[in-house]
Amino acid sequence: MKIIMLGAPGAGKGTQAKQIAAKYSIPHISTGDIFRANIKNGTELGKKAKSYMDQGLLVPDELTCDLVVDRISQADAVNGYVLDGFPRTIPQAEALTNALNARNEKIDYAINVEVPDSNIVNRMGGRRACLGCGATYHVEFNAPKKEGVCDACGAELVLRDDDKPETVQKRLNVYHDQTQPLIEYYSKAGAMVEVDGTQDIDVVFQDIIKILGE
Repeated sequence: MKIIMLGAPGAGKGTQAKQIAAKYSIPHISTGDIFRANIKNGTELGKKAKSYMDQGLLVPDELTCDLVVDRISQADAVNGYVLDGFPRTIPQAEALTNALNARNEKIDYAINVEVPDSNIVNRMGGRRACLGCGATYHVEFNAPKKEGVCDACGAELVLRDDDKPETVQKRLNVYHDQTQPLIEYYSKAGAMVEVDGTQDIDVVFQDIIKILGE
């Protein structure tokens, strides 16, 4: 079962990807993890990626796709995988399709976790991060026992710059511009399915299981 997770930043697709991976015993693959593993292990692809990252540049689509294809070729992905954070653009999707075609494979499901922008701005604006241990809270859904103070270590909780409404809206604008066209791309490929991401996390997961099967 080869799955791609789609959805705006803060839609909860990463959480769902991990749960899918655990239930179906397939690897949860994020591009960030792939980059880190290849750089740490000093692979040829990792060295190439690092040379771009060290200059503050985005890793080119072709190289990113090579890293992903290398990862999905490993033994633990023989029964499938969940891709989280890739592809982000149409050129990346086309590169992945071409690479899979060469192996007589295709993406089975592209799951879009649909959440309106206004929900995401409110959801992320309520997040608080601990300056001490890095624990995360939410003022509405997962509030600390004492306001502004971490339960675990007692350090101050802050609203990260990433989670401020104006920053979140910018990220959403980029998503709609670059990534949302993937919904049309995978719809044409017959792989697109959608779930309502505004529901409780467990309800969203149950909806996904209904699509994928037990």
